[in-house]
Amino acid sequence: MTTAKTAILFPGQGAQQTGMGRDVAEADKDVMDLWKKAESISGLPLREIYWDGDAQAMADTRNLQPALTVVNISLWMQVAGRMQPAAAAGHSLGEYAAVAASGALSAADTIELVSLRGRLMAEADPEGRGTMAAVLKLPLTDVESVVRETAEATGEMILIANYNTPAQFVLSGTAAAIADAAARVKERRGRAMPLAVSGAFHSPMMQQAADELARVMDKRHWNNMKFPVYCNATGLPVQNGDSLRSVMKGQMAGSVRWIETIGNQWNDGVRRWVELGPKNILGKMLQPILTQCGAADGEWSTSTASTREETGTL
Repeated sequence: MTTAKTAILFPGQGAQQTGMGRDVAEADKDVMDLWKKAESISGLPLREIYWDGDAQAMADTRNLQPALTVVNISLWMQVAGRMQPAAAAGHSLGEYAAVAASGALSAADTIELVSLRGRLMAEADPEGRGTMAAVLKLPLTDVESVVRETAEATGEMILIANYNTPAQFVLSGTAAAIADAAARVKERRGRAMPLAVSGAFHSPMMQQAADELARVMDKRHWNNMKFPVYCNATGLPVQNGDSLRSVMKGQMAGSVRWIETIGNQWNDGVRRWVELGPKNILGKMLQPILTQCGAADGEWSTSTASTREETGTL
């Protein structure tokens, strides 16, 4: 049995797939009850959508946010009694599952927040002014130059929304700005991929929605945690409930600083990462981040658990 300092990771939007979480729920009454509770809280037929595989409905962030959060939390429920993680983190939406796993919020309160978050994000840009694009094969300095040049040339809002790996970033801004930036990325021999989203997430265009979510956050009791959560907005660990609530208020309109999150976990002694989610997404992002940190092969490990069978091996 490994004694390496372990962090658990929870993925966000993009990790969904047909049938996710079904095997766990059908084998565990408490998990099935959690799905039913999520359906009651959200008012959505989540099991019908994700277990029967309605592709269009699966991609709708209003459905996705409570459903994926249930899957992430249910996988944690399978291992919570056998793991003592030193830390947790979640990418964007996944941060809410990390919050629940840490004990800061109950599962029900967490599902309530993400259900509201999904609705607010879906409705935040009814005119479709904002969008996002992933940028690959360019270093941060080039991406920063693209953002600066685009902002100066267009006068439109644009920023780096996700710092995923040293060669993978996500831009968020107005459609005009993203189109201009994509052309500049191509000029630099990088690759810009439009994302199928309903707005400029993790940007100031989400601020009004973030303020509304924050008002609900203030009405919930946030406990001190069993282990720290490394937060998207800062990349830093938080273990006090009130402090976590304060940081989480800025998450929807702030950037996801995933490179710093993983880098700080490495610097704090984490050497093993376990991803709990439907797909191996975050595990694949570790190598380039840890290489930048100076980590050598063999100094760290990663694993993913997406089913009841896989959680049993952790």
